[in-house]
Parts: sequence; C-alpha cells; structure tokens
Amino acid sequence: MTRTGTTQASLRRALRREVPSTVGLLADEHDFTTMRQYRTFAFDDHTTYLRQVEALLRTLATQGGHTTVTLFDPEEYAAYCAETAIDPDHPTSRSRFTAHLAATGAHVTYTGQPLSTLLPELVDTAVRHATWEYATTVLAGAGDCATCGKDIGRAAFERAARLLARLLDAAGGGTHHLVCSVPAADDQLLAVLHADGTTQPVGVDDAPAAEFTAVLAAGIVLGAPGGLVLRTSTPGDRDRLHGWRLTGGTLTPLTEAEVFAAYCTDARTGEPLSPEPGVDHRAGFALTLDPDDDWTTHH
Repeated sequence: MTRTGTTQASLRRALRREVPSTVGLLADEHDFTTMRQYRTFAFDDHTTYLRQVEALLRTLATQGGHTTVTLFDPEEYAAYCAETAIDPDHPTSRSRFTAHLAATGAHVTYTGQPLSTLLPELVDTAVRHATWEYATTVLAGAGDCATCGKDIGRAAFERAARLLARLLDAAGGGTHHLVCSVPAADDQLLAVLHADGTTQPVGVDDAPAAEFTAVLAAGIVLGAPGGLVLRTSTPGDRDRLHGWRLTGGTLTPLTEAEVFAAYCTDARTGEPLSPEPGVDHRAGFALTLDPDDDWTTHH
C-alpha cells in the first residue's frame, strides 16, 4: 500500500471516530417476535439477537466513537412508516426510524456496560420519558383559569414545585427517597426522586426533580386521587416512612395507621404483608404554604 493510501485509511478511521452511532434495541421477546413478520429482519431467536447486539456494541466501542442505545418499539415503527410512506420491510427504514428515535425518544449512552445492566437502564429511561411526555401534555392542555386568567398548567407546576421544596425542607437531614403516584386514564403515572437533605434542596431545573414535579402537577390539574410517600434514611438510625394524599391541589398528611396500611398491604391481592424490619411508619407532616396560595379558589 502506498503512503498516500495508508494516510487516507488513517484519516477515514479518524473520521469514523467522530461519527456517532445509534443502535435500536428490541428489549423483550414480544417485540422481537413482532419484528419477525418482516422478511428482511434477519433473526429468528431473541437470545442470539441480544448476543449479536452486545457484540456489535463492543465493536463500536473499540472504534472510539460515541454510541447510544434506544428502545425499538415495533408499533411505533409501523406507525412511523405509515406516516412517512416508507416500506417497513426494509433495513433502511429501520435505520431511519432508529435515527428518529435517537433525536426524539429516550436513549442511553453505551459505556461498555453488560447488556444485563443496559437493558433495565434503557427500559427505565423509556418509562421516565413516556411519563414526562404524558405529564407535560396534561399541563400544556389544561388551558387558562376562568377566574384569574392564569395558565393552569404553569400554575400547577409552580405549586407542585413549592410543595416539593416545603416537603424537602421539612424532611430535614438524611437521604430521602420520594415516590409520587397519580392515576391517569388507563395507566398510572409514577415518579421517583432521590435527594440528600444535608445538601442544598433539589431544584426543578434538575431533570429528575422536574419530572417528579411535572407528575405531581399533572395530579393537581387532573384532580386525581394520587399519593406521595417519603422514605428517609439516616446512618445508624431506623428508616422513617411518611405519606400524603393528593387532594384539592395539596398534599394532605396520612395518619400513621394509613401509612402502615399502605406499605403493609399487597396492592394486587389486598392481603397483609409483614412489616419491613428497621423501618418506622409515621404520619405525614403538614406542609405550610402561603396564606393566599389556595389552589381551589382560583383553579
């Protein structure tokens, strides 16, 4: 090979490292089986498919480029092909859809983690993304208040942010794990937030806090009978569980008995569960807002 040829090959390899890669992954066997309807889809075994995907990811990593992985949904793919008038039974169409997902959907960066770690991370990211989209759609479609003229969605988000700030401030020191659950249509919106009470309160410009606030705000707008639970861990002490009911645009404290019942009852069967050792079930504490901050008066 000539020196010029070697230089050109090196330049191409260098350029390849600056081109990002995206892999659309069929995470579960049901989605994989759905894709087998397409003649050009080369795989007939999900286990083999996952093994080959992992090998591809490792190869891309050795080339030094940036690789992201996104969740490939066959139903969304079929809808996308219909909307864009492209043939779903063609590799180029799958590649085009994957690029679309990388720009608009949930994705994670491949850093060499095994597929057993990557898959749960990807699914969790996709669920959070869908939750965020649903919650923000609820807020955007809420309209203006007939009484005060304010944007209801924005007002609900601001109120939810104040509730979260007051809750974290009242919770004090320790590591806090918060879960907000809001029924919506045929699904359940669920948001999780971790916060350290020894540092500055979490701001809503932080993505997880914004997602949590949006779900709480969606519950306020929908008037849904949601709930929020807080678990606080402090080194050398027992964990503390508190709970609130979302009602009337605010968080109403649950009693100690209600918190115990919520944690010690099987949600599917209604059967009692044994209390978790090392955990105290406590009533929720009151969250004091400004006297004129009355959601029911204006919304």
